[in-house]
Amino acid sequence: MTEIRLTLEPSDADSGVLTNLIRSANTAAGAGPDHYQPVGFLIPDPQTGETIGGLTGYALFEWLFVQFLAVPENLRGQGLGSQLLARAEDWAKERGLKGMWLDTFAFGAPEFYRAHGFIEFGTIEDHPTGSRRHFFLKRF
Repeated sequence: MTEIRLTLEPSDADSGVLTNLIRSANTAAGAGPDHYQPVGFLIPDPQTGETIGGLTGYALFEWLFVQFLAVPENLRGQGLGSQLLARAEDWAKERGLKGMWLDTFAFGAPEFYRAHGFIEFGTIEDHPTGSRRHFFLKRF
């Protein structure tokens, strides 16, 4: 019988093996090349140059997934979140991507994304308990 081991810290090598298996299966299924490309638009600390906020995600199958968008509390209300989304959208359009998608929680920023032209395409109720997770997309 094949062994299955639990790890709470999968290595980059472990994830790489799984990524390669999935990419091979996707190609065999006719999905074509995925053109995976990580991307980040980062806000550096003016004193240290270290990242203090920004937007990260990845392009995959002609869509940009926004994994994280975070602005430090002391910089909120200055339009940085809007600028980050605009930069990501411009980058995606320059590469011929079809759109962007992301998810956020009800206590996160669903209205922010709606105000930037994102359309809700799904929710998970009671995730986390007493709240809701929202999924948004924006086609170009």
